[in-house]
Amino acid sequence: MEKVGDINRRDRLVLRRRLLRSAGALAALSIGPLRFAGAHDAASNVTASESGTATNTDITGRLARYMVSARSAPLPDTVMIACKRRILDTFGAMVSGSRMRPGIMATQYVRGLGGTPQASVIGSNVRTTTVNAALANAMCAHSDETDDFEPVTKAHPGSSVVPSALAVGEHEGQSGESVLRAVALGYDLACRLLMALGPDLVRGSSRSAEGTASTFGSLGAAASLAQFNELQMRYAISYSAQQVSGLWSWVKDKDHIEKAFDFAGMGARNGVEAVGMVQSGMTGVFDVLDGTHNLFIALSTNPQPEAMLDGLGRRFYVTETAIKTYSVGYPIQSPLDALLTLRKQYGLTPDNVRSIVVKIPPDAEGIVGDSAMPDVNCQHLVALALVKGAVSFHDSHDVALMQDPAILAQRAKVTVQPDPSLLDPNAPRGAKVQVTMTDGRTVEHYTRFAPGTKENPLSTEDVNAKAQDLMAPVLGTAKTARLIEAINRLETLKDIRELRPLMTT
Repeated sequence: MEKVGDINRRDRLVLRRRLLRSAGALAALSIGPLRFAGAHDAASNVTASESGTATNTDITGRLARYMVSARSAPLPDTVMIACKRRILDTFGAMVSGSRMRPGIMATQYVRGLGGTPQASVIGSNVRTTTVNAALANAMCAHSDETDDFEPVTKAHPGSSVVPSALAVGEHEGQSGESVLRAVALGYDLACRLLMALGPDLVRGSSRSAEGTASTFGSLGAAASLAQFNELQMRYAISYSAQQVSGLWSWVKDKDHIEKAFDFAGMGARNGVEAVGMVQSGMTGVFDVLDGTHNLFIALSTNPQPEAMLDGLGRRFYVTETAIKTYSVGYPIQSPLDALLTLRKQYGLTPDNVRSIVVKIPPDAEGIVGDSAMPDVNCQHLVALALVKGAVSFHDSHDVALMQDPAILAQRAKVTVQPDPSLLDPNAPRGAKVQVTMTDGRTVEHYTRFAPGTKENPLSTEDVNAKAQDLMAPVLGTAKTARLIEAINRLETLKDIRELRPLMTT
């Protein structure tokens, strides 16, 4: 029987051969255990006898080498700005979520686990292991519908990537610049995995695309900050691939607690745990993304593995996610924008509106069509916006308002309809709102791109204001202002631990 040490030696020999084929690879090679530097120009073919798997694409190795190189590659200015905005936006979600039921329960859970004090749980005085901190902070980040969203894949990368980067970065004492690069890599891996699998194919198999993406997002952030070499990256990819999970059954969760785990906490835990296991010296499968029994063919009926690599280093998904203007389910962002636009333009009030028809993409109806949770109920939130002229964080989460007579009277006027014409791959979460007024006039507005999308982006000032509104009730106004300022200059921080006193209580 083959022993672990034999497997490790075999993989090291495979990697050594690959590096020796590359120009200048001898200079990059060091003799110590697991000390192989990444080589960008390494040959792309691995034979069946070398890897134990028949493949000629080496997706695993090409991805691993990019992951090694990305931690030292400067980010373009636009990408760095996008990273800081999304990190701040996720901090807003984490801090506000720490006082919501999913975040409270996650914090209580990891407090009970104890563990070596390696990283902080946000909004608390708990310090625990990196795995536990990532789990709790990620569940805080998706305690409600405040975190960001990638419109094409429907992934929620920030809620798993940022908590993972924060936990490992704090434990390792990494710089703010390193955290920024780790976050960019995490977003890329989360979204690209779904592009390679096919987001609709994942959902068509009753799997949760959000849960599927989050583990690889966490892996990207955590492995970057752990400063892995190529072989360690390969093993971490494999341990993460084994843990990729998530079922579409989350739509039946009425309390948003399991949903917070499915979308964020599970993936953050999985990715950080995979990295920690490899850090401890565990070996794994050398090429889990290639050949027989690979991740892509296991999870997709029509995988496109090259999509995992397409545009790496040129296209950064962190610039493409949407930052939510309203703390509600993403399919409701465009309907609210459209209704509030009409309200302002035509002076709409409950008294002069006879009926409202909200048209949304068919795939959004099962998510926001009729939910018991106020922040993901489209009819309720459109009625609320008509009555109040705005949708605040507090109001969007106030369950009592779902029984308010004034809101219920307007909700009776609202019809939500799936519209196949809105299945636009270039604008997958657009919406149309048609209002019939009591004088017989009908007015309509189409919001193709909600505020906060890459086509209609929020400014740094807008994100600052959102974060201030979300965090000040928990951390206080002064501490929140200092935290926002620190994140806006994150690339200047020598040690991410400088954020610890600003984000804990």
